[in-house]
Amino acid sequence: MLAEHYEQIEAIVMNLAMAALFVLMFFAVHDVLKKNDVPALGRAVAYLVLFLGAAGFIAKGIIQLFWQSSGIGS
Repeated sequence: MLAEHYEQIEAIVMNLAMAALFVLMFFAVHDVLKKNDVPALGRAVAYLVLFLGAAGFIAKGIIQLFWQSSGIGS
């Protein structure tokens, strides 16, 4: 059974690992911004950049899902 679902398990673990890395990056950025007393605009820009990076991975996953369902990325 494991050999049959190896790719699916690998994809799920990879997505969970990426989500965990983005959460850890958020905590690291939050800690640095808090300790250095960064103004609100600087915090907003830092969080926006972090969010856009995560959104890029989410968009890649959605595009890949659509392509594979239509037979393009097989």
